[in-house]
Parts: sequence; structure tokens; C-alpha cells
Amino acid sequence: MGLFGIAFVLFWLFILLLTGLKIVHQYERGVRFTLGKFSGIMNPGLNFVWPILQTWQKVDIRTTVVDVPDQDCMTKENVSVKVNAVLYYKIRDAKTSILEVEDYHYAVSQMAQTTMRDVVGEVALDELLSNRDEISSKIQTIIDKATDPWGIKVESVDLKHIELPKEMVRTMAKAAEAERERRAVIIKAEGEVVAARNMAKAAHMLSQVPGALHLRTLQSINDLSSDQSNTVVFAMPLEVLRAFEGFGKKK
Repeated sequence: MGLFGIAFVLFWLFILLLTGLKIVHQYERGVRFTLGKFSGIMNPGLNFVWPILQTWQKVDIRTTVVDVPDQDCMTKENVSVKVNAVLYYKIRDAKTSILEVEDYHYAVSQMAQTTMRDVVGEVALDELLSNRDEISSKIQTIIDKATDPWGIKVESVDLKHIELPKEMVRTMAKAAEAERERRAVIIKAEGEVVAARNMAKAAHMLSQVPGALHLRTLQSINDLSSDQSNTVVFAMPLEVLRAFEGFGKKK
């Protein structure tokens, strides 16, 4: 082999070595395989993979968001609702996430959908609407336990939206309106009771003081006469005349 042949071989050997250099970012891990068998984890930085003999897969270990699409669910009392959610998970073990499941992201999404339908089917509609946080926590616990063998940690699950049938929405709106009217009637009745109690108390006080009721009557007439458009027809009570008669005798 001549000098040219040696240079040619060295050139291609250099190219081969360059293709074996792999960069793993800080938020990633690499899973290396040698002749198809797992042979180690590639940490952040510059790594080398022997071409042809070795392969590798990159795993993102940052928190990943899964948007769980609308699911047609049936509550405990057979009410049809549509529920969607958002799920946050993180790769805990890069090796397991590659070796134990074909596509961990797709698997987590499917697990979230089926679990959400199962959990919603175990609760009543009122509980679903009022205890959303507790139901989300229950879904998270179930999914986290199921995905643990895959090297995945489910950090949280949040129910985003619960869509009710239009007929159910109208019924609930009517029930809420009826409840507001009931409360308004009760408040008005309570106010009338308080007003009547105060009026009775005032009438009792006026009846205890001689001439107080007449003075209150004159005060009311004075208030009415302040407006020139009012015409007041006043019938003088006999008690008022007697009061003036009493004042004359004292003189």
C-alpha cells in the first residue's frame, strides 16, 4: 500500500472517529447500547460511541407536559361529561424508560386518559365539580404508581375543564336562580320583622310619654308641608284639643 493509500485510510478513520463523538446536554442523558445490549448511561458533555458497534438514545430528563385531550366520561349517576386535564411528569431513570416501554410519552398519555375516565366514573357529579383537587390528586397517585416501573415520576395532574351537557347547564342555572330568589325572600322577610319590631318599640315609647304622639304627628305634617306641591288635609284629633285645653287651664 502506497503513501496515498495510507493517507486515504487515515482520512476515513478520522471521519469515522468524528462521527462517533456525541454531545449530551445538561438536561439530557444518553442510553448506550453495544451490539444491541445496554452498556451504560452517557452523562452531559462529550461522549464517544463506536460507529456500527454501538448505538445510543437520547432522553430528556426535564419536566414534560402532557395535554390530556377531552374524554367522554360517565359519572357515578350516569351523567355524561367531557373532561380534559394537564399532566406533568419527569424521567427518573433514563435506562428504565427506554428498556421497559416502547414510547414512554405516548404510554403516559394513554395511561392518563384511561385513568381519568375510570376515576370520574367512580364519583358523583357534585363531587366532581366541588372536589376537583382531590380527584386530580387521586388520578396522579394511580398514574404515578402505574408508570413507576417505567422509570417515570408523575409530578402533578390538574383537571382543566369539565363540560356538562347543555340541558344540565340550563337545569343548574334554574336551580341557582331559584336559590337566589329564596334567599332574597328570606332576607326581605327578616328585614320586615326587624322593622316591625322597631316600629312596635317606637309606638310603645311614644305611648308612654304624654303628648309625644301628637308632637310626632305635627312633625310629620311639617315634613309634608316642606314641599309646596303637597296638599295636606288634617283632621284635628280630639286629644290634641284637650291638650291645648289643659295648657289654657294651667295659665
